[in-house]
Amino acid sequence: MNEQPASTVDGEDYVSDVGFDDLGMSPELRRAVAERGYQRPTPVQAQVWKPAMAGRDLIVRSKTGTGKTAAFGMPLIDAIPIGTKEPSAIVLCPTRELAIQVCDELSALAMHRDIGVTAIYGGDSMQRQQDALKSGSAIIVGTPGRVQDHIRRGTLKLTNIRKAVLDEADEMLNQGFYEAVTTILTALPKGRQILLFSATVPADIERLIAQYTSDPETLLLSGDDFTVDHIKHIRYEISDAYPKPRNLLYMLEMEEPENAIIFCNTRDDTELVTAVLNRHGFDAELLNGDLPQKERERVMGRVKRGELAFMVATDIAARGIDISDLNFVVNYSLPEDPSTYLHRVGRTGRIGKSGTALNLCSGRELSTLTALEKKFEVKFEVRMMPSPEEAERMWTDRHVSQLKEAALSVVFEGYLGLASQIRARPDADELIAILLRSFFTQRRAAMVQSRDAKTNVPTPQGGGQQETGSRSRSSRGRETSPRSSRKEREPAEHRAGPRSGRASSPPTEEPRRGRRPKRSGEGGEPPAVGTTRLWLNLGASDSIEASTLSAILEGLGAPRGHIARVDVKPTFAYVDVPDADVGEFQRIAGKRHEQKVIKVEVARR
Repeated sequence: MNEQPASTVDGEDYVSDVGFDDLGMSPELRRAVAERGYQRPTPVQAQVWKPAMAGRDLIVRSKTGTGKTAAFGMPLIDAIPIGTKEPSAIVLCPTRELAIQVCDELSALAMHRDIGVTAIYGGDSMQRQQDALKSGSAIIVGTPGRVQDHIRRGTLKLTNIRKAVLDEADEMLNQGFYEAVTTILTALPKGRQILLFSATVPADIERLIAQYTSDPETLLLSGDDFTVDHIKHIRYEISDAYPKPRNLLYMLEMEEPENAIIFCNTRDDTELVTAVLNRHGFDAELLNGDLPQKERERVMGRVKRGELAFMVATDIAARGIDISDLNFVVNYSLPEDPSTYLHRVGRTGRIGKSGTALNLCSGRELSTLTALEKKFEVKFEVRMMPSPEEAERMWTDRHVSQLKEAALSVVFEGYLGLASQIRARPDADELIAILLRSFFTQRRAAMVQSRDAKTNVPTPQGGGQQETGSRSRSSRGRETSPRSSRKEREPAEHRAGPRSGRASSPPTEEPRRGRRPKRSGEGGEPPAVGTTRLWLNLGASDSIEASTLSAILEGLGAPRGHIARVDVKPTFAYVDVPDADVGEFQRIAGKRHEQKVIKVEVARR
């Protein structure tokens, strides 16, 4: 195995000393590269080109954000004859999101060579993927499980595959795809070329290298597990004086990130955090494995278009996802594996840009912190959590400042009389909150449009993304515009928010999480005979626990000791009460718990 270590530091990780014209690529590919706005290749792109075009098996390790997709994509595309319709190359990815992203990038690079690229992954329509494969695609990008499904059905033939790429190979095997990957590689024709891209080379990958490659050349560029440059690491100690979600709110008030990925260790935490953020006026949506595929694509589309300020995610989004101009990553909880931390924060600081990692830390995570500081030399800046009063003052000052800024450019005197009338109404707070939400929603939409108009220019380096007006074959095998192919139709309120990612929401608003919570069977076993299950809009996001909900309801006038069962969810709760007491509990509706108007309904079956 020939090893070629590449010593790269600082900006040298992102800009090569050779140009695209020096690589000798075809005119069609060179044109596509120019249209993507790539001015110079990154080192990994420059070093992979020659051995990949020569047909060598390659083992490549390069840090995140250095343009690895284009590094294997460019030689892959140029080696396939123009107009090829049968599958000639296959790219395996660990996640659906990465498969879609890789497909989009390769489609753009292949647009002038009449080469189709199709993405196949779980959660998407099998029939639609079969139709795309039948229409003719030279490059298949997919997750191992769905690729296996198509092979079994006979809808994907490997007879003419001459090149195979394993992208994020270590993560793919870490997710349990070893058997699927080896089955696919075994089914490929003899003499095929293997390009393996991985941040680390654990034992499973060593076995793959030994079994499925021939005299591979190894390019050791700086790997993900050693360092993440250009990122500032900030640590906030969790205060036990208030619940953890409130710690997150106060940290965001201190740092004012315009956008961020907020990483959670569990799916339940993504639901809780998203609900809390939405309730407090932050523009947030979740991304986890429970979300249907179309919803996952919609959320990622909103993030990449700059329409969503905060994506709350599990580690499904920690590998390979390239989001332009992401300045912040937030760790709601530190991962147990320190290397996972590096992959998470690698979503920012891409292509040499600076980024910030904000971390909520507690004593239970001391081992992860110690490993990051000693083994990986991550230096954390420790900052103090603000008091509740300070956080509230900052929140108010920021929004008032934005309102005053808007007042300089609009005529509003005609509405002063109406404002006075609204203030005198008993529902004044709710009406004003609705008006504020509408204002900040429209403000963020206007800022996104203004930013898009100003920044629709070529990206300076080869690892970035550039939207163009050209047409290419999309992941579903049809002609689309790269700028518009992934846009979904959404209500205006789901596409916007203020500069800081926030919009003041009415106190009674239920957070939007893609699906309305069911109000029946989710409460577990059916209510006991003689009892009725009630639904309330109080949940864990309101700092409510099962042990405290009964006391809260009794304090509001509910009969004491008459609650048979309590089940608290992230944004709502179920309580089972005697049939005779249903009316007493329903009379609580309209009363307030802190700033929230309570709703009580009989749970629908």
